[in-house]
Amino acid sequence: MKSIRLRLLQWLIVPILLINLAGAALTYVLAWIPAQLAFDQSLADAGSALAARLYGGPGQPGIDLPTQAEQVLRADDVDALYFIVRTGDGKVIAGDADFPALAAPGSRAYDDAMRGEPVRVSSRIVGKGARAVHIGVAKTMRKRSQVRSATLRALVLLETLFTLTLIGLIWISVTNGLQPLARMRANLLQRDATELAPLDHVGVPLELSPVMGAFNELLDKVRSGAKAQHDFLADVAHQLRTPLAGVKLQLEWLAARYPGDPETLHSVRLMLLSNERMIRQTNQLLALARAEPSRFEKNRLERIDLAVLIEQVVQYFVDEAGKKRIDIGFELRRTMVPGDRFLLRDLIDNLIDNAVRYTPRAGTVTVRCFSEADASVLQVEDSGPGIAPHLRGRVFQRYVRLDDKTEGSGLGLAIVRDIALAHNARIDVLAGPGGSGTLMSVRFPKN
Repeated sequence: MKSIRLRLLQWLIVPILLINLAGAALTYVLAWIPAQLAFDQSLADAGSALAARLYGGPGQPGIDLPTQAEQVLRADDVDALYFIVRTGDGKVIAGDADFPALAAPGSRAYDDAMRGEPVRVSSRIVGKGARAVHIGVAKTMRKRSQVRSATLRALVLLETLFTLTLIGLIWISVTNGLQPLARMRANLLQRDATELAPLDHVGVPLELSPVMGAFNELLDKVRSGAKAQHDFLADVAHQLRTPLAGVKLQLEWLAARYPGDPETLHSVRLMLLSNERMIRQTNQLLALARAEPSRFEKNRLERIDLAVLIEQVVQYFVDEAGKKRIDIGFELRRTMVPGDRFLLRDLIDNLIDNAVRYTPRAGTVTVRCFSEADASVLQVEDSGPGIAPHLRGRVFQRYVRLDDKTEGSGLGLAIVRDIALAHNARIDVLAGPGGSGTLMSVRFPKN
């Protein structure tokens, strides 16, 4: 399918070129006809000069044409001039005896050839009957050819310049006319997948208003659908938390009630593990709903010390790491960032939980936070199996798990990505020291 630009250029340039060619042809005709008439008139004037020098009566006409006068008549630096003066019976009175036969006298000159060269001939008859004298004047067409060539060259040059100028003006005009489309395209390309705000109508041409209106209606529908989806996810996750907590309490009571029954105790423990996974999955879904960048409220931002926030959640992960005899360490310095307290806590929880979950027994996990000149940095380093470079982009996709042997929902790092995106932070997945393990680095820019 052709672009709008090409269609406009086709409909503008082709007709203008045809009109320009027609104008050039008309200009050539209007320039050449007067020049041709001027040349023909000079021949007619030469014939009149010869007729004025005729004398004598019937049967004995003559011409008074001195040598000097003939030289003046023939004088021309470019063209050769020939003439003939004959009686009615063909007797040559003066001029060139090899002059071609004269055509019937008329008011217009005509083309002929003499001595192997094209000439322009003008003829006339002086007198009547026996006194009739035929006079013919011919001149080569070198000068005419030069004038014609010069006229054509000038016209070609001018028309080429004029045509190129018109094409350039048309191209610039079409480009400027399509600028609103280019701006709309740039506006749409600059948006990320979560930005669903309506397009701005300011400065939009009348022809694009229906298109922009349709875009805004579509964005409104997408925004409504996304909001309904997020609200449903948050409501479901929130409603599940209470009954799951109740089930957990009942299972713990049941395990305490029948401590001596191994089969019952084993079944209750399996149900407790499944219940804990359900609770974590529910919490992950709720965190995912909160972490959506499109729902992020910047008016809730506050100055938060990452070190303090990590200290508030550290005990749970120390206990979880102890179950696998993982050496978990903390290198915390005062690190202030503008952010949402609850979302940043979810980010920290998921990063540390992911590291503990994928680190083998007796491994190490180190959590750091510190400030640099241009960023506040949070790092979680583990001695796990690491992530291949070509797979590092996939770990932030929802429900993607690189290791099926480890329990998890595949939502943790997707939540981390959304929270970082909402805070304008950048996440880097690097190899640990010596190329082993994984180093997750989150850089919060300093405004």
